[in-house]
Amino acid sequence: MQAVATVPVNPTIGQRFAAMDQGQRMRLALGVLLFVAIGIVGLVMGRQAEWRVLYSNLADKDGGAVISQLSTLNIPYKYTEGGGAILVPADRVHDVRLKLASLGLPKGSVNGFEMMESNRFGMTQFQERLTFQRGLEGELTRSIQALSSVQNARVHLALPNQNGFFREQQKPSASVLLSLHPGRALDRTQLAGIVHLVASSVPEMSPSAVSVLDDSGKLLSAMPDGTGAMGADAEQLQYAQQIEQLYSRRILDILEPLVGKQNVKAQVTAELDFSQTESTTESHKPNQTPDSSTVRSQQLVESTNGAQAGPPAGVPGATTNQPPAQPAAPINGQPQTLAAAGQAAGAAGANSSSKKESIINYEVDKTVRVVKGATGVIKRINAAVVLNNQVTTDAQGKTTSTPLTEAQLEKMTALVRETVGFSQDRGDSVNVVNAPFAAAVVDSTEIPVWRQPEVVDLARSLAWPLGTLGLAALVLLGVIRPAMKSLTQPPPAAEPLGDERGGQLDALESEQPARPQLGGPSAETGTGMVSPGELRLEDARKLTRDNPAAVANIVKAWMNGEAPA
Repeated sequence: MQAVATVPVNPTIGQRFAAMDQGQRMRLALGVLLFVAIGIVGLVMGRQAEWRVLYSNLADKDGGAVISQLSTLNIPYKYTEGGGAILVPADRVHDVRLKLASLGLPKGSVNGFEMMESNRFGMTQFQERLTFQRGLEGELTRSIQALSSVQNARVHLALPNQNGFFREQQKPSASVLLSLHPGRALDRTQLAGIVHLVASSVPEMSPSAVSVLDDSGKLLSAMPDGTGAMGADAEQLQYAQQIEQLYSRRILDILEPLVGKQNVKAQVTAELDFSQTESTTESHKPNQTPDSSTVRSQQLVESTNGAQAGPPAGVPGATTNQPPAQPAAPINGQPQTLAAAGQAAGAAGANSSSKKESIINYEVDKTVRVVKGATGVIKRINAAVVLNNQVTTDAQGKTTSTPLTEAQLEKMTALVRETVGFSQDRGDSVNVVNAPFAAAVVDSTEIPVWRQPEVVDLARSLAWPLGTLGLAALVLLGVIRPAMKSLTQPPPAAEPLGDERGGQLDALESEQPARPQLGGPSAETGTGMVSPGELRLEDARKLTRDNPAAVANIVKAWMNGEAPA
């Protein structure tokens, strides 16, 4: 009498799901829900828009107006940490900026000559002139803000009304307020460029009428009298630095071919004299001989005096009554000739006298010398030079450092003195020192691939897709796949039991929940192999010994004619 356990040959998925216990069902449902949730999150994160800065550092009033307009246009936005910038989707940045610009937002931006395009009908001449002035100020502000050192700028123009009287016309002027980036400054050339930019943009404006100030109120441009905040001191300092750099470069050029490019360091300090001196010298040579002197003027005076004449003598007549004739002696004649002529002319008086005066003025020898001392004269030069030890490498690659000898240091010192123009009278100082240089520690450690910026950016961009995919694969392989495998595999058939004739022995389920599992075939008995029938019979006997209650239930069922469950 035999009893066989019947199992459906091809059970459906529903039957297999119903045959699963409650724990397997819950694991399968949880795995499916997790997989669907991961798919939805990955889809949402993959389609999430990238945010870009729309405006930054806006005033509260302009920021509120921009946010209000974005809400009206149904444009998504968010703030950065601290509220310093407004972010919008990356693909809509330019579109939103153009739309807000058409609405005049933000109002804090600088407007130029585009203000002239909004002239309305009925504007007065004053309003039109004021609009032009504001547009010109905006254009100048834009140009000045284009400089790399300028963070913000404001330009104020004073354009007076011109009348028909040319002498009474006032000249325009301008004021510029600059806000520089932290740690930056403007040199004199940049300030001059800003001044000339403003002066050249306004007709009849002089560069001296432009004032440039910084945000602390300090005047940066030149004064009307030519003196400014950055006067000759800055030029003197720059000139001194140029002199020091020139001498340092000369020292390096003369010593580097001898000791190596990285084995010499030089510093030069120059003391310059920027004082301006002017001296005037007037010198006179001693009196010279008349032959070597230059006559400036000459005056000759001659006079003749005689006694009172007596009664006329001679034959009476017209000839006797004539006055004496004028002397006919030459001007440069000899005095004797002149005196004889005078005596001949005054022969009538026996007591006559003559007088002669000669005055000669010579040029005074004078030399006037005006000497003006030059500025920037070198008063003293101090040079400090450090030389590294001689480094040699032998055939085995061993490096040795050897100090320089005294003779070599003397030669180097002589070269440096000749290079800088050493002067003992001037008090110059040159010191050349030999000392070993500290070896520079070069960090040769390469940045790992996973720490390189491009790899980090790539990892950040792929973090969400790869993370979502990995999590989904983990849920699929760890939870869903085992549950589905248990659904698709058929249940194992019960192993038949029988006697040594080949009969089957089916274990029937009894009231006891636990059932012993039949052991495998027993070991070999005797010297030969055991037949399969004997093995099954031995198993049945072992079951009877180990669990007699189960065997009794099986026999009882057979006797009652019940079919095995």
